[in-house]
Amino acid sequence: MRIMIAGTGSGCGKTMITCAIISVLKQRNRNVVSFKCGPDYIDPMFLTKAAQTKTYNLDSVLMGEKGVRYSLQSHTRTGDIAVVEGVMGLYDGIGDQSNASTNYLSQITETPVVLIVNVKGKSLSLCAEIKGFLEFEKNNIVAVILNRTTASAYPFYKKMIENRVGIRVIGFMPEIPEVHIESRHLGLLTANEISDIQNKIAVLAENAEKSICFETLLELAADAKELNETEYIFETHSCFRKRYYPVNLYAACDEAFCFHYEDNYQLFKELGAELHYFSPLHDHEIPDHADGLLFWGGYPELYAAHLEKNHNLKESIRRKYQLGLPIYAECGGFMYLQESLTDIQGLQYSMLGIIPGNAVMTNRLQKFGYIKLTANHDNMLCSQGDTINAHSFHYAQSNDEGNDFTATKISSGNSYQCIVATKNIFAGYPHIHFFGNRKFAEKLIKTCFHYKSADYADERK
Repeated sequence: MRIMIAGTGSGCGKTMITCAIISVLKQRNRNVVSFKCGPDYIDPMFLTKAAQTKTYNLDSVLMGEKGVRYSLQSHTRTGDIAVVEGVMGLYDGIGDQSNASTNYLSQITETPVVLIVNVKGKSLSLCAEIKGFLEFEKNNIVAVILNRTTASAYPFYKKMIENRVGIRVIGFMPEIPEVHIESRHLGLLTANEISDIQNKIAVLAENAEKSICFETLLELAADAKELNETEYIFETHSCFRKRYYPVNLYAACDEAFCFHYEDNYQLFKELGAELHYFSPLHDHEIPDHADGLLFWGGYPELYAAHLEKNHNLKESIRRKYQLGLPIYAECGGFMYLQESLTDIQGLQYSMLGIIPGNAVMTNRLQKFGYIKLTANHDNMLCSQGDTINAHSFHYAQSNDEGNDFTATKISSGNSYQCIVATKNIFAGYPHIHFFGNRKFAEKLIKTCFHYKSADYADERK
């Protein structure tokens, strides 16, 4: 049983309505598993708060079609219902094509779609808008929920749309000023930064319970066909049974480093890694039994002064890196590994200095979009010529972004050099979902295992 909550565009209210739907289903004792279409990190944090369990990304470019279906199937195996939030507008994909869009994901997973439409400022034109979405391309739209209308106006809109367009309208959400969430350069504030986030979700759920027909929603979700990605499951698990590397993998996880794909952790665990967490803001030393470090993206620029002052941890990381400890870092993690970081006010702070370069925050996105990474030589993740898709989404610009991989824009074919990659470090702006090439994940864990083995060998001497 699954349903996808899509929208006519960014800002139409799909994240808040998805959170409301998930919360109501939880209150009805449904075991809900939540997903987010696309490469976004922030919306899954809100869905996680509503579902009170992990949220998983579904991205056909980063994960491949089989990877998307496998993730959706495997995580919903023990759940009652999967609720999937779309990304941007229903048809927004790469360039002027709808591939990689919410609609494309609904097609390859055969998931029914409920379309969120912002009503404010519209009357009969609303019918034209919905009709356009229904007829633009093949889709799985089965119903509509109206946002930013009132209980008194809803019957008028429902009757008009169902009579003129022929699509079911299964509810609405009123405008609720007290649940408004502020945005900044990478999107909404993160869920953990909002002290009353659970209260906001509770208010949303209270309104959704009154104004959305959940019986119909569940009936639509029950129409989803069962997924059966046996080929991918067989490939994955046969690979893991043959290659298993018990290592201690430490991931940076705090206010400054909070962006990650949950399935990456699942993959590392199945390869043998035991996951641990540390804070570059609050901890003072990397444990001696750490066999590898992960630095994901986030907001290091907002905490640069605190990162700079944590001298003990920085020295601990530098010392272990010089002994060969493998380090994987992307985006914000890449910035932390460089020599310095300059925030939007022009204040410069010293970072780790493990790799050269100075990162400077700007007012606009840099090299945004999907890319294909090709290794220029052998490194800790892969061999020369190996490829994996990635996503670039950052406002910082560094004067040394590395040249160990060639990045080719999937939308335009333009290419550039990026990433610092050697035998024990991989650091660059691109975000990677390892479902896109599981060999990269295996090589990472294998590198950590070799470091561990060499470390134990030294101890035995």
